[in-house]
Amino acid sequence: MPTILLLICSNIFMTAAWYWHLKGGMSKPLLLVIFISWSIALVEYCFAVPANRIGYANGWTGAQLKIAQEAITLIVFGGFMVTVLGEPLHWRHLAAFACIMAAVGFLFAGK
Repeated sequence: MPTILLLICSNIFMTAAWYWHLKGGMSKPLLLVIFISWSIALVEYCFAVPANRIGYANGWTGAQLKIAQEAITLIVFGGFMVTVLGEPLHWRHLAAFACIMAAVGFLFAGK
């Protein structure tokens, strides 16, 4: 469970670092945006690295860690896309998410 919670925190910061400037930050100079984004990403790494180390130490494979991170990313980004960017959720998003969740299931099957 600590791995999942740390990955959720990591992905919240990752999404903010990558996409915050699309809403209201487009007029800022690119170098400033890059500096701010890397500052946010530093916090993201402070959650991601322990998440992966804890997960790996508890028997998760590298592939399981990566696919779990991707699934969490989609959930976090979906919320960000709707609430911050104001973009609608379509059936395509749900279908893509279902495919990723199937991949999660395949990698964790029998574990």
